[in-house]
Order: sequence, then structure tokens, then C-alpha cells
Amino acid sequence: MKNKQFIVFITFALFLAMIPAANYTLLHFGSSCPENQPCVIPVWFYPVVYAPSGVLFAGAAFVLRDILQRLSSLWLSLFAVLCGTIISYKYVNADLAVAGSAAYFLSELTDTYVYTYLQRYSLILAVFISACAGLIVDSMVFLHMAFHSYQFLPGQIIGKLLVVILCLPVIKLSRRLIRSF
Repeated sequence: MKNKQFIVFITFALFLAMIPAANYTLLHFGSSCPENQPCVIPVWFYPVVYAPSGVLFAGAAFVLRDILQRLSSLWLSLFAVLCGTIISYKYVNADLAVAGSAAYFLSELTDTYVYTYLQRYSLILAVFISACAGLIVDSMVFLHMAFHSYQFLPGQIIGKLLVVILCLPVIKLSRRLIRSF
């Protein structure tokens, strides 16, 4: 029982850590960081597609929320989304705070809804499809509210999707552990 609580705590903490990590990299990590614009990184190399650098951590957040729900409950994962929304608002500059919080909240609720419905069929399928739904909502809401442009929409979607895909083998390998809880 203590092992389960420890793993739930670690998953909860990792999920919440994705928000400040995404916000920090968005403003400080990348090849170009003009004022009032995100820092960008290449997420696809031919043709080159750029995305705001926070996509790396935002994509992982969807997977971690799904795993948190699987290990604990829908209610704890919704509480984590609420905490994450507050953190998202507090740890980003004022210009991006509302956009980031709204995008985070709406996309994580979308992810939660889709995952909750699909998890009874297949863990991997539920994580993948719910993350795809969440990352599309996140990308569209954030880019529209923060920059009034969809210039980075393909990059946002590709970057987050690549992170989700990279997480799937780890979930598959740890399925026994997840299922045992």
C-alpha cells in the first residue's frame, strides 16, 4: 500500500512539474526568443516545422494525467488539473497567464473525458487518443489566446504528439505495474 501511495505521489508531482517546466522553456529555451513571442524549437526536420519549446513538457502532461487517474482516481486527477491550472496561472508572465491557464484547463478536461471513456477498452489506446484530443484543444486555445495566430499549430501538434508516442512504450512496459494498482 505504501508503494502505491508513493507512486501516486510521484506521478502527481511529475504531472504538476510539467506546467512550470513548459512555461519556463516557452520563454527561455529555443533558437529564437523575441519579446512577447515564444522561444521555438524544430519538431520536424524536413520540411522544418517549428513549435514553441513548451510542447515537450505539455505533451508529457497529458500522459501523466492519464496514468495518475489509472493509479488513483478520477477525482484525484481532476484535483491535479485544478492545481495545475492555478500553477499555470502563477508561474508564467502576465501576458501568457490567462491563455496558458485556459488552454491547460480545457485540454486536460478534454483528455480526462476521453480517457475516462476509453480506458475500459485499452490503456494504450485510451492514453493515445485522449492525449491527441487534449493536445489539439491545448494547441488551438493557447495559440489563439496568447498570440492570436495559428502559425505554430502544426508544430504544436507534431511536438506534443511525438512526446506522447515516445511515452507509449514506457506505458506498455509498465502496464503490469499500472494494472496491479
